[in-house]
Amino acid sequence: METLETLETRELRYFLAVAEELHFGRAAERLGMAQPPLSRAIQQLERRLGVRLLDRNRRGVALTEAGEMLLHEGRAALDAVTAAARRTRRSAGADGSGGRRNRLVLAVKAAASHELLHKLLDAYAAEPDAVEVEVLPSGTCEQGDMLRDGRADVALMHAPFNSLAGFDSEELLTEGQIAILPARHPLAARRTLTLADVTDIPDLPLARWTRDGTTLPGPGPEIHDQTQLAQLIALGRTVAIFPDSARAWLWAEHTAVPLTDAPEVVTHIAWPAHSRSQALAALIRTATRL
Repeated sequence: METLETLETRELRYFLAVAEELHFGRAAERLGMAQPPLSRAIQQLERRLGVRLLDRNRRGVALTEAGEMLLHEGRAALDAVTAAARRTRRSAGADGSGGRRNRLVLAVKAAASHELLHKLLDAYAAEPDAVEVEVLPSGTCEQGDMLRDGRADVALMHAPFNSLAGFDSEELLTEGQIAILPARHPLAARRTLTLADVTDIPDLPLARWTRDGTTLPGPGPEIHDQTQLAQLIALGRTVAIFPDSARAWLWAEHTAVPLTDAPEVVTHIAWPAHSRSQALAALIRTATRL
């Protein structure tokens, strides 16, 4: 019978640093160690696995096909280990939060599904065995990463913008989309707009943000948080497309105009498929009754 070698989390951290930096010197600096022991550790890992993970030449370092596989699988494995530690500490009240034992962390995109979130929190708080729910605002499309690495136990996610792959989920809300424009812009006077109307405005480029590790292309400003976006729209520097529920955070300097041809947005409550938390199960049941 073949004996499969196990991987240590230390080895995975070393390999991922090199694979992401594609440079032993930068990887060693990132890890806070010298380069020679890092090189020896990667060579030892390759010997144990019986495969070459990296191609090394005068031009630098490149991943082999096997290295690409370990990069993908290794990230998921380290996320799972980190998530297990975080959720275990949180369930015992040992994460320094100062809150009650066995609390839940709910990740939400800042200002999205505002009314739905209020209803969910109020309804769940009325349950006899409800635990504390910490609401953790996230950037665009960050909720999935927070679930995978244990920063969150559950999340409100929005298809088609968030990927639900690897999670269990329930649909909660379907809504249209709006263009959020500076109130003084000529298009703000329109009753409706189309995607073509707002994606090619010479003086008002679409806002851009990072999705799945990639920043969307275009001339518009790169957005990092909701406050920045709101201010840039108010100043007449950009336009953004959001679900209709985003009306809840609009400023007086903003105008929301419905988009007639934008795809509908479906809000899901999502959680790790392997979860066995009774508190989480109760929150999901509450959400599906709204």
